[in-house]
Amino acid sequence: MATRLTLQRLRTGLLPSPLRVRAFSALPAVKTAVEGDLGTDKYRLRFKDASGKEISPWHDIPLHSGVPGVFNALFEIPKNTKPKMEVATKEPNNPIAQDVKKGKLRDYHGPIFWNYGMLPQTWEDPNEQHPVTKCSGDNDPLDVVEIGSESLPQGAVEPVKLLGVLAMIDDGELDWKLIAIRTNDALASKLNDIDDVEKHCPGVISGIREWFRWYKTPDGKPLNAFGYEEKALDKKMALEVVAEGHEAWKKLREGKTEKGKLWVE
Repeated sequence: MATRLTLQRLRTGLLPSPLRVRAFSALPAVKTAVEGDLGTDKYRLRFKDASGKEISPWHDIPLHSGVPGVFNALFEIPKNTKPKMEVATKEPNNPIAQDVKKGKLRDYHGPIFWNYGMLPQTWEDPNEQHPVTKCSGDNDPLDVVEIGSESLPQGAVEPVKLLGVLAMIDDGELDWKLIAIRTNDALASKLNDIDDVEKHCPGVISGIREWFRWYKTPDGKPLNAFGYEEKALDKKMALEVVAEGHEAWKKLREGKTEKGKLWVE
């Protein structure tokens, strides 16, 4: 049964093939390799450079694509899937693994409807209080919600165009949700700022907001809140969030900020 499930996930793109390493079109030097079985706590998706040396997708994949307003994004969770996969920020080389809570592998209670991932070389500093929300960062890389039409495989690294951002507040922590679209998506040329999303993709912004508002409630947790009167903020604000997150990450890597249990070698 486990083998059949693994084969099905290989065909749908949820799981990169363990029989080969796959180079990404956006970053040809970055490859992935599967370790362990998906659906177990041993599963890891590891990243390697062209020479085969293991790298950290958080620290070694560049944030900047070389195009203004376009950033490299690493995708942990393909759209329409439920396993809560994430870069393991406390493990050596930060592979992708399934999140564990109270000893159990974590799944969303329903599928997420967008590709979900993070921006490398960013960090939300838990030591800094945001002047507007009065909340501190959640100690993770910045999250990105990609609203394009295609499901992106786990571990894909793609250039995305920033469109806006939501200031989600989760258990008292600020957890920015950047809204973006892959640059080669069919709609990318029409979407340049947050107002374009409402014009060409009506309901998407409210869908993202409500999904993240409610997704933890089946576990008995309260609704998540949103700062800035719950508004989706524009591209300019999103760029500021990324710039701040990148500066925070640089201080973390340079040892100017206490790393705690994070792996930042």
